Amino acid sequence: MAAFSFTVPFTRIAVGAFSPLFIGAGRAVVAAVLAAGALLLTGQRLPTGVQWARLAVVAGGVVAGFPLLTSFALTTAPASHGAVVIALLPAATAVMAVVRGKEHPPVSFWVTAGLGAVAALAFASVQAGGFGRLHWSDALLFGAVLAAAIGYAEGGLLARELGSWQTVSWALVLSAPLMVALTVVSAVRQPPSGTPVEWAAFAYLAVVSMFLGFFAWYRGLAIGPMAQVSQVQLVQPVLTILWAAWLLGEELTWPTVVGGLAVIVCAGTAVRRRTSTKDTR
Repeated sequence: MAAFSFTVPFTRIAVGAFSPLFIGAGRAVVAAVLAAGALLLTGQRLPTGVQWARLAVVAGGVVAGFPLLTSFALTTAPASHGAVVIALLPAATAVMAVVRGKEHPPVSFWVTAGLGAVAALAFASVQAGGFGRLHWSDALLFGAVLAAAIGYAEGGLLARELGSWQTVSWALVLSAPLMVALTVVSAVRQPPSGTPVEWAAFAYLAVVSMFLGFFAWYRGLAIGPMAQVSQVQLVQPVLTILWAAWLLGEELTWPTVVGGLAVIVCAGTAVRRRTSTKDTR
């Protein structure tokens, strides 16, 4: 989570120079090169047919979905705003783990998870100028949360079969043709050009956020239980807001602090409801 907590601020830095399409797709291309090298050097066996299908789900969620959606959203949304909405991710991951595992958690789990979503929506509405008013960037951020939650849950299960770093590596390799095509299109339309700081931010997104960070994360999810491990994500929005204030000079406003705490508390409660209550089937 420490590694992932820099993703939103560094994306915000990178979009100052590069197109969001180049950032979202290009980072996956760089990571795919590293992943292919690691797989070849270690002589990993190819996944089976069903595993390839599941890897496509992982790729759609964490290789394409989350990076692309957040890159476009952060062209206008402040990093601290994005961090509060993304604070829904622990609860969303727990929900996806429940759905994927065909479990029957108590009603209180669904209530608290729903309250977290309402809190995030309320925060986004207030930031947009009033209840019921949301910017297009908020829709992208909520979509990114859903995409990541699906990718985390499926990837955590698949990591038990393929291994943690192998899972993200195969997902990157599988998505490489599409990501290369998108990168070329974005580079032709807007040739990438940035300062050393902006290129360094892009490099971090590619090497750490898109590749190395998943080594530990999928390993933790594989050990599980996933709903309980997802509680660790509660640290991420706090760190991200702090990095946004330090690196980007964003002001820590009361709506951001209160909204962030509300979403984090609801998400944490939902996860604990899931992990502290036995299956009711």
